[in-house]
Amino acid sequence: MNAFITLCSITLTVGAYLLSRIAARKYPSPFTTPVFFSMALIIIVLLLSGITFEQYGPAKDIMTFLLGPATVALAVPLYKNRQLIMKYSFPAFVGLTAGALSATISGVLIAQAFQLSDEIVASMSVKSVTIPIALEITRIIGGVPALSAAFVVLTGTIGTMLGPWLMNRAGIRSPFAYGLAMGTISHGQGAAHAASSDELAGAIAGIAMGLTAILISFVLPTMMNWMQ
Repeated sequence: MNAFITLCSITLTVGAYLLSRIAARKYPSPFTTPVFFSMALIIIVLLLSGITFEQYGPAKDIMTFLLGPATVALAVPLYKNRQLIMKYSFPAFVGLTAGALSATISGVLIAQAFQLSDEIVASMSVKSVTIPIALEITRIIGGVPALSAAFVVLTGTIGTMLGPWLMNRAGIRSPFAYGLAMGTISHGQGAAHAASSDELAGAIAGIAMGLTAILISFVLPTMMNWMQ
């Protein structure tokens, strides 16, 4: 029975993703982006079918394991475009630094403006960092890991919903710039979304995600002491 539920859960997840891709092509909108659309569809089906999160867990673990080889595969477009990456490395790093720091500082200032507790402020400050590193940073700066995970997922979801839409409105067509922005602000979700639209954008987003995590892990402890 458990194996059957796991198989059905994987089929549901893959089917929801494929359906979201079709919906995004026919009805482009922030609400038809694969992350939001497929997540909402999976939650609805799980609630209607009575499958609990614990029962869905083995399917999640299998798909999470497959993310490893998928991430390594990003090295192929990185190698193919290594000369272009080296050519724009300096302005890209400046843009990444500005984006990562502004996202972090704005999150802290907004939380402080609403007079939220120091624990919530610390948890929110890592919202643009990929989850494994965000949880470790959270423990260092005194946040709540569960809250940080929620903020990270929420940031990634909003970023993948609104990021492409905003860049289209701003006339940003460069896959390099698109991937840099998505990886810097929306971590793994943004990188996955960028990879689904363009090979180069996905590779750049993967680099941006990693460098953002490294940068924030170095500066955030000092920044939090200064801002609190």
